[in-house]
Amino acid sequence: MRPDIFFQTLVNGFFIGGIYALVSVGLTLIYGVMLILNFAHGEFLMLGMYITYGLFTLFGMDPYLSVPIAAIIVFLIGAAIQRGLVQRVLTAHPLNQIVLLLGVSTLMIGLVQFFLTAEARSIHVSYETQVIVLLGLRLSIPRLIAFLASMVISLGLFLFLQYTKTGKAIRAVSQSRDAALLMGVNVKFIYLLTFGIGAAVTAVAGVFLTPNYKMIPTIGQSFSVIAFVVVVLGTMGNFIGAFFGGLIIGVVEVFAGYFLGGDVKIIASMLVFILVLLFKPAGLFGRKSA
Repeated sequence: MRPDIFFQTLVNGFFIGGIYALVSVGLTLIYGVMLILNFAHGEFLMLGMYITYGLFTLFGMDPYLSVPIAAIIVFLIGAAIQRGLVQRVLTAHPLNQIVLLLGVSTLMIGLVQFFLTAEARSIHVSYETQVIVLLGLRLSIPRLIAFLASMVISLGLFLFLQYTKTGKAIRAVSQSRDAALLMGVNVKFIYLLTFGIGAAVTAVAGVFLTPNYKMIPTIGQSFSVIAFVVVVLGTMGNFIGAFFGGLIIGVVEVFAGYFLGGDVKIIASMLVFILVLLFKPAGLFGRKSA
Protein backbone atom coordinates (compact mmCIF):
# COMPACT_ATOMS: atom_id res chain seq x y z
CA MET A 1 0.00 0.00 0.00
CA ARG A 2 1.54 3.28 -1.10
CA PRO A 3 2.01 5.92 1.63
CA ASP A 4 -0.29 8.42 -0.13
CA ILE A 5 -3.06 5.84 -0.35
CA PHE A 6 -2.50 4.83 3.28
CA PHE A 7 -2.84 8.38 4.58
CA GLN A 8 -5.81 9.11 2.32
CA THR A 9 -7.56 6.00 3.62
CA LEU A 10 -6.68 6.93 7.19
CA VAL A 11 -8.17 10.41 6.75
CA ASN A 12 -11.34 8.94 5.25
CA GLY A 13 -11.57 6.62 8.24
CA PHE A 14 -11.30 9.53 10.67
CA PHE A 15 -13.99 11.40 8.76
CA ILE A 16 -16.59 8.64 9.11
CA GLY A 17 -15.29 7.82 12.59
CA GLY A 18 -16.09 11.35 13.71
CA ILE A 19 -19.77 10.75 12.94
CA TYR A 20 -19.66 7.38 14.68
CA ALA A 21 -18.10 9.10 17.69
CA LEU A 22 -20.85 11.71 17.86
CA VAL A 23 -23.61 9.10 17.64
CA SER A 24 -21.90 6.90 20.22
CA VAL A 25 -21.29 9.75 22.65
CA GLY A 26 -25.05 10.32 22.78
CA LEU A 27 -25.70 6.63 23.39
CA THR A 28 -23.08 6.21 26.10
CA LEU A 29 -24.22 9.42 27.84
CA ILE A 30 -27.74 8.00 28.19
CA TYR A 31 -26.46 4.64 29.39
CA GLY A 32 -23.91 6.15 31.77
CA VAL A 33 -26.55 8.23 33.57
CA MET A 34 -29.70 6.11 33.29
CA LEU A 35 -28.22 2.60 32.93
CA ILE A 36 -30.59 1.88 30.07
CA LEU A 37 -29.73 0.77 26.53
CA ASN A 38 -31.55 3.01 24.08
CA PHE A 39 -32.52 0.69 21.25
CA ALA A 40 -34.30 3.60 19.56
CA HIS A 41 -31.09 5.64 19.42
CA GLY A 42 -30.52 5.36 15.66
CA GLU A 43 -34.00 6.67 14.96
CA PHE A 44 -33.04 10.05 16.39
CA LEU A 45 -30.32 10.22 13.73
CA MET A 46 -32.96 9.40 11.13
CA LEU A 47 -35.23 12.15 12.46
CA GLY A 48 -32.37 14.65 12.21
CA MET A 49 -31.90 13.73 8.56
CA TYR A 50 -35.60 14.02 7.70
CA ILE A 51 -35.98 17.34 9.53
CA THR A 52 -33.05 18.66 7.51
CA TYR A 53 -34.64 17.32 4.33
CA GLY A 54 -37.93 19.02 5.17
CA LEU A 55 -36.30 22.38 5.86
CA PHE A 56 -34.26 22.11 2.66
CA THR A 57 -37.28 21.15 0.55
CA LEU A 58 -39.75 23.65 1.99
CA PHE A 59 -37.52 26.64 2.64
CA GLY A 60 -34.33 25.96 0.70
CA MET A 61 -32.36 26.03 3.96
CA ASP A 62 -28.77 24.85 3.76
CA PRO A 63 -28.37 21.59 5.72
CA TYR A 64 -25.79 23.05 8.07
CA LEU A 65 -28.07 25.95 9.00
CA SER A 66 -30.69 23.46 10.13
CA VAL A 67 -28.44 22.06 12.88
CA PRO A 68 -29.90 24.10 15.78
CA ILE A 69 -33.49 23.55 14.60
CA ALA A 70 -33.04 19.79 14.26
CA ALA A 71 -31.27 19.65 17.64
CA ILE A 72 -34.06 21.51 19.44
CA ILE A 73 -36.88 19.52 17.81
CA VAL A 74 -35.27 16.15 18.51
CA PHE A 75 -34.30 17.23 22.03
CA LEU A 76 -37.98 17.92 22.73
CA ILE A 77 -39.02 14.61 21.16
CA GLY A 78 -36.40 12.75 23.19
CA ALA A 79 -37.43 14.52 26.39
CA ALA A 80 -41.10 13.66 25.75
CA ILE A 81 -40.25 10.00 25.16
CA GLN A 82 -38.20 9.91 28.33
CA ARG A 83 -40.85 11.59 30.48
CA GLY A 84 -43.82 9.75 29.02
CA LEU A 85 -42.38 6.27 28.50
CA VAL A 86 -38.80 5.59 29.60
CA GLN A 87 -39.22 7.11 33.06
CA ARG A 88 -41.93 4.55 33.79
CA VAL A 89 -39.68 1.54 33.20
CA LEU A 90 -36.40 2.72 34.76
CA THR A 91 -36.93 0.46 37.77
CA ALA A 92 -38.53 -2.35 35.76
CA HIS A 93 -36.86 -5.52 34.53
CA PRO A 94 -34.26 -4.82 31.79
CA LEU A 95 -36.29 -6.92 29.37
CA ASN A 96 -39.21 -4.52 29.77
CA GLN A 97 -36.90 -1.61 28.95
CA ILE A 98 -35.61 -3.36 25.84
CA VAL A 99 -39.10 -4.21 24.59
CA LEU A 100 -40.30 -0.66 25.20
CA LEU A 101 -37.45 0.97 23.32
CA LEU A 102 -37.65 -1.52 20.47
CA GLY A 103 -41.33 -0.60 20.27
CA VAL A 104 -40.45 3.10 20.21
CA SER A 105 -37.95 2.42 17.41
CA THR A 106 -40.54 0.51 15.37
CA LEU A 107 -43.15 3.21 15.96
CA MET A 108 -40.84 6.02 14.83
CA ILE A 109 -39.86 4.14 11.67
CA GLY A 110 -43.49 3.29 10.95
CA LEU A 111 -44.66 6.88 11.35
CA VAL A 112 -42.00 8.18 8.98
CA GLN A 113 -42.88 5.49 6.44
CA PHE A 114 -46.59 6.28 6.77
CA PHE A 115 -46.26 10.03 6.27
CA LEU A 116 -43.23 10.18 3.95
CA THR A 117 -43.20 6.66 2.40
CA ALA A 118 -40.14 4.40 2.31
CA GLU A 119 -38.77 6.03 -0.84
CA ALA A 120 -35.10 6.99 -0.62
CA ARG A 121 -34.58 10.74 -0.48
CA SER A 122 -31.49 12.89 -0.76
CA ILE A 123 -30.31 16.46 -0.54
CA HIS A 124 -28.18 17.92 -3.32
CA VAL A 125 -26.09 20.99 -2.58
CA SER A 126 -23.51 22.76 -4.72
CA TYR A 127 -20.58 21.67 -2.56
CA GLU A 128 -21.48 17.99 -2.10
CA THR A 129 -18.72 16.78 -4.43
CA GLN A 130 -16.20 19.56 -3.83
CA VAL A 131 -12.79 18.73 -2.37
CA ILE A 132 -9.77 20.61 -1.16
CA VAL A 133 -6.24 19.31 -1.54
CA LEU A 134 -4.01 19.56 1.52
CA LEU A 135 -0.54 17.97 1.68
CA GLY A 136 -1.48 15.80 -1.24
CA LEU A 137 -4.67 14.53 0.43
CA ARG A 138 -8.09 15.06 -1.13
CA LEU A 139 -10.52 16.18 1.55
CA SER A 140 -14.24 16.12 0.83
CA ILE A 141 -15.69 19.42 2.04
CA PRO A 142 -18.93 17.94 3.51
CA ARG A 143 -17.02 15.18 5.29
CA LEU A 144 -14.38 17.61 6.56
CA ILE A 145 -17.10 19.87 7.94
CA ALA A 146 -18.84 16.90 9.55
CA PHE A 147 -15.58 15.71 11.14
CA LEU A 148 -14.62 19.13 12.51
CA ALA A 149 -18.14 19.75 13.79
CA SER A 150 -18.17 16.35 15.49
CA MET A 151 -14.90 17.17 17.22
CA VAL A 152 -16.16 20.58 18.37
CA ILE A 153 -19.51 19.25 19.59
CA SER A 154 -17.89 16.33 21.44
CA LEU A 155 -15.37 18.66 23.07
CA GLY A 156 -18.13 21.14 23.97
CA LEU A 157 -20.21 18.38 25.55
CA PHE A 158 -17.18 17.13 27.48
CA LEU A 159 -16.47 20.62 28.83
CA PHE A 160 -20.15 21.05 29.70
CA LEU A 161 -20.09 17.85 31.74
CA GLN A 162 -16.81 18.73 33.44
CA TYR A 163 -17.16 22.41 34.31
CA THR A 164 -20.82 23.45 34.52
CA LYS A 165 -23.09 23.00 37.51
CA THR A 166 -25.60 21.04 35.46
CA GLY A 167 -22.84 18.90 33.95
CA LYS A 168 -21.51 18.07 37.41
CA ALA A 169 -25.04 17.13 38.47
CA ILE A 170 -25.26 14.77 35.50
CA ARG A 171 -21.95 13.17 36.47
CA ALA A 172 -23.09 12.92 40.09
CA VAL A 173 -26.24 11.04 39.07
CA SER A 174 -24.18 8.73 36.85
CA GLN A 175 -21.96 7.87 39.84
CA SER A 176 -24.67 7.44 42.46
CA ARG A 177 -28.35 8.24 42.09
CA ASP A 178 -29.00 7.99 45.83
CA ALA A 179 -26.08 10.24 46.78
CA ALA A 180 -27.19 12.80 44.19
CA LEU A 181 -30.69 12.79 45.69
CA LEU A 182 -29.24 13.41 49.15
CA MET A 183 -27.30 16.38 47.74
CA GLY A 184 -30.52 17.92 46.43
CA VAL A 185 -30.12 17.02 42.74
CA ASN A 186 -33.39 16.71 40.83
CA VAL A 187 -32.69 13.25 39.42
CA LYS A 188 -35.83 13.07 37.28
CA PHE A 189 -34.91 16.34 35.58
CA ILE A 190 -31.36 15.11 35.02
CA TYR A 191 -32.70 11.95 33.41
CA LEU A 192 -34.94 13.97 31.10
CA LEU A 193 -32.13 16.40 30.24
CA THR A 194 -29.63 13.61 29.58
CA PHE A 195 -31.97 11.67 27.31
CA GLY A 196 -32.81 14.85 25.42
CA ILE A 197 -29.15 15.79 24.98
CA GLY A 198 -28.25 12.28 23.81
CA ALA A 199 -31.06 12.37 21.25
CA ALA A 200 -30.17 15.89 20.07
CA VAL A 201 -26.48 15.10 19.60
CA THR A 202 -27.41 12.06 17.53
CA ALA A 203 -29.80 14.12 15.41
CA VAL A 204 -27.00 16.60 14.70
CA ALA A 205 -24.87 13.70 13.47
CA GLY A 206 -27.72 12.90 11.08
CA VAL A 207 -27.78 16.47 9.81
CA PHE A 208 -24.10 16.29 8.89
CA LEU A 209 -24.70 13.06 6.97
CA THR A 210 -27.33 14.52 4.64
CA PRO A 211 -25.02 15.91 1.91
CA ASN A 212 -23.46 12.45 1.42
CA TYR A 213 -26.10 9.89 2.39
CA LYS A 214 -29.49 8.97 1.01
CA MET A 215 -32.12 8.75 3.72
CA ILE A 216 -34.66 6.01 4.28
CA PRO A 217 -36.75 5.41 7.41
CA THR A 218 -34.55 2.50 8.50
CA ILE A 219 -31.19 4.24 8.06
CA GLY A 220 -30.78 4.68 11.79
CA GLN A 221 -30.67 0.95 12.46
CA SER A 222 -27.28 0.44 10.85
CA PHE A 223 -25.86 3.35 12.83
CA SER A 224 -27.39 1.91 16.02
CA VAL A 225 -25.48 -1.32 15.48
CA ILE A 226 -22.22 0.58 14.96
CA ALA A 227 -22.91 2.77 18.00
CA PHE A 228 -23.36 -0.29 20.23
CA VAL A 229 -20.09 -1.74 18.90
CA VAL A 230 -18.32 1.55 19.58
CA VAL A 231 -19.76 1.91 23.08
CA VAL A 232 -18.69 -1.63 24.02
CA LEU A 233 -15.27 -1.04 22.47
CA GLY A 234 -14.76 2.15 24.43
CA THR A 235 -16.38 0.79 27.65
CA MET A 236 -20.05 1.22 28.47
CA GLY A 237 -20.78 4.66 29.91
CA ASN A 238 -17.29 6.03 29.18
CA PHE A 239 -17.53 9.33 27.27
CA ILE A 240 -13.89 9.44 26.20
CA GLY A 241 -13.97 5.77 25.29
CA ALA A 242 -16.99 6.28 23.00
CA PHE A 243 -15.23 9.16 21.26
CA PHE A 244 -12.03 7.27 20.50
CA GLY A 245 -13.93 4.05 19.86
CA GLY A 246 -15.85 5.81 17.08
CA LEU A 247 -12.63 6.92 15.43
CA ILE A 248 -11.16 3.41 15.71
CA ILE A 249 -14.21 1.74 14.15
CA GLY A 250 -14.27 4.34 11.35
CA VAL A 251 -10.65 3.60 10.48
CA VAL A 252 -11.19 -0.18 10.71
CA GLU A 253 -14.18 -0.01 8.37
CA VAL A 254 -12.45 2.11 5.75
CA PHE A 255 -9.31 -0.06 5.66
CA ALA A 256 -11.45 -3.21 5.55
CA GLY A 257 -13.41 -1.71 2.68
CA TYR A 258 -10.22 -0.87 0.82
CA PHE A 259 -8.62 -4.30 1.17
CA LEU A 260 -11.68 -6.56 1.14
CA GLY A 261 -14.46 -4.55 -0.48
CA GLY A 262 -17.23 -2.33 0.82
CA ASP A 263 -19.58 -5.22 1.58
CA VAL A 264 -17.40 -6.54 4.40
CA LYS A 265 -17.04 -3.31 6.38
CA ILE A 266 -19.68 -4.33 8.90
CA ILE A 267 -18.04 -7.75 9.21
CA ALA A 268 -14.79 -6.06 10.23
CA SER A 269 -16.64 -4.03 12.87
CA MET A 270 -18.32 -7.15 14.23
CA LEU A 271 -14.97 -8.94 14.35
CA VAL A 272 -13.52 -6.11 16.44
CA PHE A 273 -16.60 -6.30 18.65
CA ILE A 274 -16.15 -10.05 19.22
CA LEU A 275 -12.42 -9.75 19.90
CA VAL A 276 -13.01 -7.03 22.48
CA LEU A 277 -15.66 -9.14 24.21
CA LEU A 278 -13.30 -12.13 24.25
CA PHE A 279 -10.11 -10.49 25.45
CA LYS A 280 -11.22 -7.29 27.18
CA PRO A 281 -14.89 -7.58 28.15
CA ALA A 282 -14.79 -4.29 30.09
CA GLY A 283 -13.76 -2.40 26.92
CA LEU A 284 -10.52 -0.72 25.98
CA PHE A 285 -10.96 1.94 28.64
CA GLY A 286 -12.41 -0.32 31.33
CA ARG A 287 -10.79 -1.81 34.35
CA LYS A 288 -10.95 -5.35 35.63
CA SER A 289 -13.25 -5.94 38.51
CA ALA A 290 -11.57 -6.38 41.84
